[in-house]
Amino acid sequence: MSEHIPPGTAWYSLPSPFPMKRGGQLHGARLAYETWGRLNADASNAILILPGMSPDAHAAHSEADPRPGWWDWMIGPGKPIDTRRWFVVCVNPLGSCKGSTGPASIDPATGQPYRLRFPELSIEDMADAASHLVRGLGITQLACVVGNSMGGMAALALLARHPGIARSHVNICGAARALPFSIAIRSLQREAIRLDPHWNDGQYDDQAYPETGMRIARKLGVITYRSALEWDGRFGRVRLDPEQRDDDTPFGLEFEVERYLEGHARRFVRAFDPNSYLYLSRSMDWFDLGESHGGDVHAVLATLTGLRQALVIGVKTDILFPIQQQEEIAAGLRSAGCQTRFLAMPSPQGHDAFLVDEARFGPALAEFLHTVPLHAHDPGKVA
Repeated sequence: MSEHIPPGTAWYSLPSPFPMKRGGQLHGARLAYETWGRLNADASNAILILPGMSPDAHAAHSEADPRPGWWDWMIGPGKPIDTRRWFVVCVNPLGSCKGSTGPASIDPATGQPYRLRFPELSIEDMADAASHLVRGLGITQLACVVGNSMGGMAALALLARHPGIARSHVNICGAARALPFSIAIRSLQREAIRLDPHWNDGQYDDQAYPETGMRIARKLGVITYRSALEWDGRFGRVRLDPEQRDDDTPFGLEFEVERYLEGHARRFVRAFDPNSYLYLSRSMDWFDLGESHGGDVHAVLATLTGLRQALVIGVKTDILFPIQQQEEIAAGLRSAGCQTRFLAMPSPQGHDAFLVDEARFGPALAEFLHTVPLHAHDPGKVA
């Protein structure tokens, strides 16, 4: 299975060897990233975006890659993350298959893909890799680090492991630790992949590929990314027209919602490496920001005293990263003396609302970033 690399991608070479938190190291590893806007003279106007599990670094269109990005409505001139003011960097996480080094990448020691020889991956590894990219771009301190979903986990790890790396933080549908429900869902997704005979202990190729396992894994994920409220309002109990059904297949697709999930899954399965999916999924299960403090997340968040401002956003209908997890983050940041605003969005779209609910999320980020000082020595504004 080959990597999927967007045409506008740039690469940053990580230190070699690059040590991994849970043991092992990488040689010749790199991160894929894209940028928008221009870095100012004192390199103080940089915003780092850490995305969720499946997106690539192409968050918005650019001259190098005019395709719409996964957050195109959020990033650009005059948009909530205004590239006339900010220099924006989006990094594909370490372990992914979208340009950064991961299980689908070539192991320089063997000349073959890493597959399951890739070291155990942690959220902390992603954070450490991102910190090297930031420094490598000549940025001493970020104006803001923005983390969505898994990226919200990585952003917290970045702030905790690299004190002072950012003046402000936006955490969207993130978490300081994995909860049992999320772990259970991801466990089922991994099991679906591993039990597909074509997975073959990670030794698949394009001809013998674990498509069924990936389809089921993706369907499970999509179900948790949205809310029951949206599924009901969007599909109800609408049945497929007779010509759209496969009556020759026992218990085949009958409802419109089933067809939607099937189409969504089929578009995904060949666009994401199964082994990378397994590694990234497990890294979220392992993440617990409070691990170094006896499991006390609040104690770790309280140490982030260099952070001036934060915006924490949760979605009331999110079942994958439920809103109490964002409330926990906001409370912990406040205890560190960080001026923190918490927003509980009533979006019906669930966990994925930040990708589609422009009317709510756009103004929230625009208002917050308006209060973030452009230079490190400037006082912040009150929203």
